[in-house]
Amino acid sequence: MHVVDYPSQSDLTHPKELVLPATVRGWRAQSSDLPSWDLTQHQVSDLELIMNGAFSPLDGFMCRRDYDSVLERMRLADGNLWPMPITLDVSTEFAGKIATGDDIALRDIEGVVLAVMKIESIWHPDIQAEAERVFGTLRTEHPGVSAFLNRSQSVYLGGPVTCIAFSTHYNFTEFRHTPANLRAQFAARGWDRVVAYQTRNPLHPAGLELALHVARTSNAALLIHPTVSAILPGDIDSATRMRCYQHVMKRLNSKDTLLSVLPLAMRLAGPREALWHGIVQKNYGCTHFVVGPNHAGPGPDHNGVDFYPRYAAQEWVAQHEAEIGIKGVALPEMVYSEDEGRFAPENVVQPTQRVLKISEIDLRRRLGDGAEIPYWFSYPDVVAELRKAFPVKAQQGFTIFFTGLSGSGKSTIARALFARLTEGGDRSVSLLDGDEVRKHLSSELGFSREHRDLNVTRIGYIASEVTKHRGIAICAPIAPYANTRRQVREMITMHGGFFEVHVSTSLAVCEARDRKGLYARARAGLIQQFTGISDPYEVPSRPEIVIDTDECSPLQAVDVIMNCLQKGGYWIDAQVETARAVA
Repeated sequence: MHVVDYPSQSDLTHPKELVLPATVRGWRAQSSDLPSWDLTQHQVSDLELIMNGAFSPLDGFMCRRDYDSVLERMRLADGNLWPMPITLDVSTEFAGKIATGDDIALRDIEGVVLAVMKIESIWHPDIQAEAERVFGTLRTEHPGVSAFLNRSQSVYLGGPVTCIAFSTHYNFTEFRHTPANLRAQFAARGWDRVVAYQTRNPLHPAGLELALHVARTSNAALLIHPTVSAILPGDIDSATRMRCYQHVMKRLNSKDTLLSVLPLAMRLAGPREALWHGIVQKNYGCTHFVVGPNHAGPGPDHNGVDFYPRYAAQEWVAQHEAEIGIKGVALPEMVYSEDEGRFAPENVVQPTQRVLKISEIDLRRRLGDGAEIPYWFSYPDVVAELRKAFPVKAQQGFTIFFTGLSGSGKSTIARALFARLTEGGDRSVSLLDGDEVRKHLSSELGFSREHRDLNVTRIGYIASEVTKHRGIAICAPIAPYANTRRQVREMITMHGGFFEVHVSTSLAVCEARDRKGLYARARAGLIQQFTGISDPYEVPSRPEIVIDTDECSPLQAVDVIMNCLQKGGYWIDAQVETARAVA
């Protein structure tokens, strides 16, 4: 196997890429005969940064010894600072086919072999303990925690990788650089001091002005380095952000500013992740690194409280910057002083001054409501791009997701709602009934928990595509499990509105309505794993709508749902609008 001999972190001046070895043709030929694992988008991102040197000194996915050490003390087993587990999680089924010492092929979504991995460790991690260590919480309201717990397979593999091919990217190719590419560009431009400004959101005047100020006071060039890999719920898609960055670049001097994408899958782990970002930026050749007040944090919870102490990331980076070898530059929270007509750090404005600020959450709300974006907050062309990506709610797609026991009335209400929504004729509406989806898309599935989850996930995927293209999806599966419903919600809310409707009709009423005789057969033991009888139904904790069909008719239920859509701004009653126009 080809393994790069990496220097220690303290001596790491120019990390090396895992260059294709002379024997790569042989490996490429042999890889077709090896057991292979199809990588997720998250894993492809990690592998790319391992192979191009951005994750130096790693030469592969972490083995058990390094993994345990990173969780316990944020260091590799050899003592090098490294705060983030970089692991390859696989299914129990796949792990059962391999053993330590084996080679496996790592393939992208199209089946292209990207690397060969020598298996040195196989183990079952404690996912809950890892989440607690990395994120400091197990609350699934934290989007990083939710994504990690929901996506992680049950077995980890560790070992060095041999590069066969780098990932092929088809968008924004002129902005894609490996660490070696960027270091060469810095040298060619005569830049010996470079400030990395790693971003996850579009750039607005406050952030840009502060970054430029940091670059000037540091006597350094500025690298705008946005992450453009796998996104989490609430993130703005990378294509929209890149268009926004290109608009901003037109306002900057190209002699001392450079835009480059960073294919890093963020975890949103706060201070721990901030240290990791610093190491990555050092590997790209940067000498300074901008650290925001809530760097790599997911934003506030539903009570408006941040998951990590404000400025904690800056403190952690400051404590370790000498060891990392990159200078952390702490950014204060910026506000707009209306009295002075300029941005200023929040901690220096006078108490008597009138200050204004808009968070990313506020911005998304304003876009959805069609509200004004103040002239001082952003640039007109950036706002135009954001309005294209986030139209007013009445023009966005949305999903109505019914859940409830068999016989609760889900399908009846869904059909009545479908009829009401199609009356206007100006919106595309798709009805995804649980039985119909099983018949046409999931006929091979049984009724085990795994198969039920897969059926509901398929429904969620179709609904997310309908929603993304600004249509309306009505889903009516039983969907008994809370975790799967949460996954569906996350898939869909990235593209539009989501309304969970719990049809809460009691088991007794559902059983009395049993026109198909399913409950009677389940009671007799003729149907196994029947929801409500021999398999649990996990009641939604915070659905948008609750309907009991023992207390209201299908048409009354439709009225409740339509009223909720109108209040949320996702549906405008044509008759009401006509009356307003006449008035």
